[in-house]
Amino acid sequence: MTCPDCVKGYILPGEPVGSIIADFQGAYFTPGPGSDPSKQAVLLFTDAFGLPLKNCKIIADNLAKRLECDVWIPDYFNGRPLVPVDSMGIPDHAGHKLSLWTRISFILFYILPNLPAIISSRPSVAVQRIASFIQLLKEKKKYQKLGAVGYCFGGTMGIRTGRTDLLDSLVICHPGPSTLDDVKAIKVPTAWVCAEEDEYFPESRRNETEAVFAARKDKEDFVDYELKVYKGWRYPPFTESPKVF
Repeated sequence: MTCPDCVKGYILPGEPVGSIIADFQGAYFTPGPGSDPSKQAVLLFTDAFGLPLKNCKIIADNLAKRLECDVWIPDYFNGRPLVPVDSMGIPDHAGHKLSLWTRISFILFYILPNLPAIISSRPSVAVQRIASFIQLLKEKKKYQKLGAVGYCFGGTMGIRTGRTDLLDSLVICHPGPSTLDDVKAIKVPTAWVCAEEDEYFPESRRNETEAVFAARKDKEDFVDYELKVYKGWRYPPFTESPKVF
């Protein structure tokens, strides 16, 4: 959570169909549509609002249906998201520029009041919780393949988890803070879903990221990758009718 846009958004229509599973560290689980046990699963890494905002659960339900596999959302905030849902603001128009006062207000009204939660679930801590959750999944569920998709704060978690041997594939959407050294350490095939205009993951950073992966070509540490830019799409999006695609 690094900017005022991280605490703005919409509540998606519909209701989740999955469940919170206490035996799996309070994670949200939505099964694949088949009657047979799923041999693979996807982990969804959320933004700063975490599980209390139903959007992530609706996205997980949609992924489970379309990918025909189990989907899990780990509670890497340990029941205390960085930002409470009732403080969510309405997004500004796409492509807007943040004023100095907007940035100051973000610190005064979002960062400082939520500082204990931010510290207790800082990336270095949250990624350890993810590792613990994945180890539990592998022990209890015996999945053959595990992938992950993360957005915003969850994008940062995806990048950090991608540096380990815990995942088989990764999708990153509008990532939060990370370094090129983090990107260089990613060990698994990774797809990057990019908005054409994104102040926090601009074209210059996209090019640097792609160059990191391209430089591995014909080397032992090469992994498949894709950076796809969606033309006409901006972050933050501004729409009266948000939809899950």
